[in-house]
Amino acid sequence: MSQVFDIDFESHRKPRIAGIDLGTTNSLVAFMDLTGPKVVPAPDGGNLVPSVVSYTAEGEFIVGSAAQRLLIDAPERTVYSVKRLMGRGIADVQEELSLFPFRIAPGSESVIRLELGERTLTPPEVSAHVLGELKRMAEAYIGEPVTQAVITVPAYFNDAQRQATKDAGRIAGLEVLRLVNEPTAAALAYGLDKREDAVVAVYDFGGGTFDISILRLHGGIFEVLATNGDTHLGGDDIDNRLLKIALEDVASEWGEDLSHNGEAVQTLRRAVIQAKEQLSFVPFTRIEFSYRGKTYRREITRELFRNLIHDIVERTLEPCRKCIADSGLTVEQIDEVVMVGGSTRIPMVRCAVESLFKAKPHTELNPDEVVALGAAVQAGILSGSVDDKLLLDVTPLSLGIETMGGVVSKLIHRNSTIPASAKEVFTTGVDGQTNVLIHVLQGERELVKDCRSLARFDLTGIDPMPAGAARVEVKFLIDANGILSVSARDLRTGKEHTVEVKPSYGLSEDQVEAMISESIAKAEQDFQERQVREARLEADTILTATEKARANDAWFDLSDEERQKISHSVNQLLLVYHSGDHNLIRSKIDELNEVTMKLAENMMNTAVRSALKGTHV
Repeated sequence: MSQVFDIDFESHRKPRIAGIDLGTTNSLVAFMDLTGPKVVPAPDGGNLVPSVVSYTAEGEFIVGSAAQRLLIDAPERTVYSVKRLMGRGIADVQEELSLFPFRIAPGSESVIRLELGERTLTPPEVSAHVLGELKRMAEAYIGEPVTQAVITVPAYFNDAQRQATKDAGRIAGLEVLRLVNEPTAAALAYGLDKREDAVVAVYDFGGGTFDISILRLHGGIFEVLATNGDTHLGGDDIDNRLLKIALEDVASEWGEDLSHNGEAVQTLRRAVIQAKEQLSFVPFTRIEFSYRGKTYRREITRELFRNLIHDIVERTLEPCRKCIADSGLTVEQIDEVVMVGGSTRIPMVRCAVESLFKAKPHTELNPDEVVALGAAVQAGILSGSVDDKLLLDVTPLSLGIETMGGVVSKLIHRNSTIPASAKEVFTTGVDGQTNVLIHVLQGERELVKDCRSLARFDLTGIDPMPAGAARVEVKFLIDANGILSVSARDLRTGKEHTVEVKPSYGLSEDQVEAMISESIAKAEQDFQERQVREARLEADTILTATEKARANDAWFDLSDEERQKISHSVNQLLLVYHSGDHNLIRSKIDELNEVTMKLAENMMNTAVRSALKGTHV
């Protein structure tokens, strides 16, 4: 598709901002020039820098193609696909680690630490070496220092994964001006903003992650209507499927298990990846693997390949269906489909997407480069060299705080456009309360116990007042990178506390899917339980008020019969308090309200008399 960009011809005088696609398998860096976005060539002449880092015995870090070759010679010193580990804990990635030759350092429960020979590195530190290599390439290409960058991330990256990406940029000496969702970057690269009004689906099937986003384009504005995906799914899964079969074949033919031999596994991995790539262009090919004087050969047809990966391709379609539903649109209302990621070269993938969306997808641009090109366009927007474009992304899960009764009050809902802010005023629940615990939660369920805890902090120094008198304003702010800040302020005293929510590791895709699915499947049950809890809170309020009233002079102004009715109603409410029927609880609250009406009037009269005592009119 041809495209035209609005370029400021004075842009070369401004600091250049790099657009970086920090990928699972390969990474790229691009810039805007006078004719549009351009990918910076890698030292080997290509445009792709393998996202591989090796630490040599001589104490030197090697990145890219040279490091990729060391996967065979020194697998215990080499790391690849580290993006799958970014912002995650060891419990989240057990499946991947069983296939990787990585050694995990002790104390990796919350933040993974990888042993590369004598060095121990976190995933952001490994990614920083990749970013550092891209930075050096970019500086050599344009002949000036590069200190600022736009980096792309999967749309479904959670807060921890986004923060880990920003950390990697900072370690590499880059100021990360913006994190942009990869599908959004792809739409920019295709110049789809030139359409006056359109709805576009961006299907991004890369090496380690899968994303689907639906965007509305109107008047140069990009609005992400919905996003979904799987941070646990990518071309690596196809490679691992073929690798596992080949290892089983070798074990059967040779009588030797090579699955724990790093050198053999990486040599065989290279062979199956080559076969996979060839099957996108030829009807059949052969996996060939030679090791220690033995040779393994297996012919694989495109039809057999389709059968082997059918379930993996199907796993990409369910998030697509959910995303369409979340957008509130039908398939017929989607005007264009864009394909991103090296895995979209597979004919079966293209056929599956065309069948689902009932439209031929765009594949004109190199699917490996399209995200980096879009990042460069976004960099141009920030530098002022590209005009009339605006990006509006969304947050994939709802955010809120805990309120009394273990109930979640949502402030920012799932699929809200970001940057976003929301605020709400809360109050105290206990007389004389001087501090409030702010418990930040993420999820779609109604109750705290069913959502994910993100952070807790105390707002202290609140003036002691009766329950319900204090006013505490809680404000949520999600910046353009999807990072959440939460502040709480006492409106009376002005005291404020702010926290930037940075969990040590994020949710796995299975957990995200479970949270959304459960919120739908259990919506009625959750709502009923919320109603019960709110009814009990209301009951607590009236029972506490009634108990206090017994010590008031107004209590003794009532007749014995009136006091007996109140006591009876209190007992009736207590009997149903723990039932699961909110209607029954509220009916008893109404009865108690009715029989205490005269008591409330007496208390008001007593208070007025006390206030007017000694006053002359």
